[in-house]
Parts: sequence; structure tokens; C-alpha cells
Amino acid sequence: MTRRRTILGLVGGAALAALATGLTATSALAQEVTLKLHQFLPAQANVPTLVLDVWADKVEADSGGRIKVERYPSMQLGGTPPELIDQAIDGVADVIWTVLGYTPGRFPGAEVFELPFMMTNARSTTHAYWDMLQEHWKDTDFKDVKILAAWVHGPGVFHTKEPVTSPSDLQGMKIRGGSRSVNALLTQLGATPVGMPVPSIPESLSKGVIDGATIPWEVTTAMKVSELVSNHTEFTGNALYVLTFVMAMNKDKYDSLPDDLKKVIDDNSGLEFSIFAGGTQADADGPARQIAVDLGNNIITLDAEQTAEWRELSQPIYDAWIADMSSKGIDGQALIDQARMLIDKYTE
Repeated sequence: MTRRRTILGLVGGAALAALATGLTATSALAQEVTLKLHQFLPAQANVPTLVLDVWADKVEADSGGRIKVERYPSMQLGGTPPELIDQAIDGVADVIWTVLGYTPGRFPGAEVFELPFMMTNARSTTHAYWDMLQEHWKDTDFKDVKILAAWVHGPGVFHTKEPVTSPSDLQGMKIRGGSRSVNALLTQLGATPVGMPVPSIPESLSKGVIDGATIPWEVTTAMKVSELVSNHTEFTGNALYVLTFVMAMNKDKYDSLPDDLKKVIDDNSGLEFSIFAGGTQADADGPARQIAVDLGNNIITLDAEQTAEWRELSQPIYDAWIADMSSKGIDGQALIDQARMLIDKYTE
């Protein structure tokens, strides 16, 4: 009897061990992949909360928990914002979101959308940008990464300590510009452009390093810009400028996924998500603008005639950009024509 109980105990113990092993294996299968998502804004800013977290949550849910997206805001994995695209290439991060203007001249074709007064609205311009990226740049400028999404933000606006109504008001001002085209326009108008990532704006304003910044309204919320300056200048019609963004994935990481998890990534990427991202970012402009209104700030909205003066003065920026593209063997005028055609096509 004792021997029988011993055998049963051994059998029972083996069964429990096998069960435990099975449960452990099941747990391991539940999360097969971890993706490190790296970007430069604070976690509470609009793009992380309204766009990137939405993407990450959806990927996790659609994968049945097999993909875990670890979110690293404010450059927590190290480096600086201009290094994000290389972090995606090198595998420091698996997925990144960045501003192309942080690496001036590296992605020259996409700069067509950053030219002054090119953009009508974020959704239409994003659609045009995605189309052209697929046609011209996916397998050239962006061949070292997998592009998950690409979009533009809402209209760029001047946020300044002193009011800006006419181009001459910029004379002598130090203004943060977000891209080569913005900086060229600022120089053309007599301002001194100062390049810096968005997170550096608040301290630079408070210390007098800059007199103002060009950013869309929605960015002002997390940066508390409306508390640091009291003047904001908007334009009628096409936007003063926009920046181009990409959300990119390390190619080896994507290629290492099983087909069904690749499908999860693919289903949550592309044109539809890009338009969602650009539109969502633009939709956040209104609440951010209201903060400035509630603070009693001076919001200057230039009418069509006033805006036309600025547009006319921006023409040399187009000429210089076309010449620069030509020196790189790129037909800049053809890109401008195509971008305008597509933006008009998609603008309702």
C-alpha cells in the first residue's frame, strides 16, 4: 500500500510539474514580441496620448497580447531627437516617431510639403504626402526603415513676445524654426532663425534665447507656450508652413515577426492611420488655441490680402529649393506640381 501511494505520488508530482511547465510555456507564448517605441515629446503631450498610444494599444489588442509595446517618451532611451531615425535603422529602438526637419537635407524630396503656404489642411496634405512617399521615397530615402505612417500637423503659427502682423515686424527677432524651409523664410524676412527641437522651446523663451517660435497650436499645450508669450499670428488660406513626420520601424525587427503579427502591424499602419494621425493632431489645435484666448492673449488673424503679401515674399524660398533639388538630380518643380495637384485633389 505504501509503495502504491509512493508511485501515485510520483505520478501526481510529475503531472503537476508537467502542468506547471505547460502554464509557463503558455505564459511565454502570450507575449512573444516586445517593441520599444521611442519619441521626443513628454508622455502627456497630444501626439503620444492621442496618436502613438492609440496605435500601441491597438497593436497590443489585435495581437491578443502577443505584442507588447513599451513606450519611451522624452528620449528616455538616450540620444537626441535628430538621432531618432538612425535609432530605428540601428535597432536602438524598434519603432520611432520623428520630425524629418530634425535632419535637414537628409530627406530632400519630402521637404516639398514644408514649403511656405503649400498646405491646405492636415488630412488632405497628409494623403498627398503618403501617396508621394510611396511613389518616390519609400525605396530610396527611406529604404533603411519600414515606414508605418507619415503625416503633417495643423497650420504652423507664430507665437511671439511682440506682435507680428507684417513681415517687417520680424526684423531682428530670434525665432525658432522647425525646418530648413521655415528657417529660410525667417532669414528672407529679416529674422534670425534658431534651430532646436520642440522640447527646448519653453526654456529658450523664458531665458530670452528666442523671441518666439513657429509651431502649430496643439504643441503649445504641453510646452505651456501661451503662458510664455502673449502674441500669436495666424494666416488665412494655406498654412504658413507644416512639418513632415514619419513613424518608422526597424526592418530586421519587422522581418523577424511571424506572418500573422506582421499583419497586425500592417493593418494598423499605412494611409488610413496616417490621415488619422494628421487629422487628430490638427483637431487638437482648437482646444490649445482656446487656452490662449482664456489667458487674454493677442491672437492676430491675417486676412487674405495680408496673407498674400507673405506668400509673395516666400517665392524666393521656392526658387532656392528648386535649385537645391536640381543640384541633387531631383526635379523640384515636378514635385511641387505633383504635391499641389494631389493636395487640391484631396482637399474638400
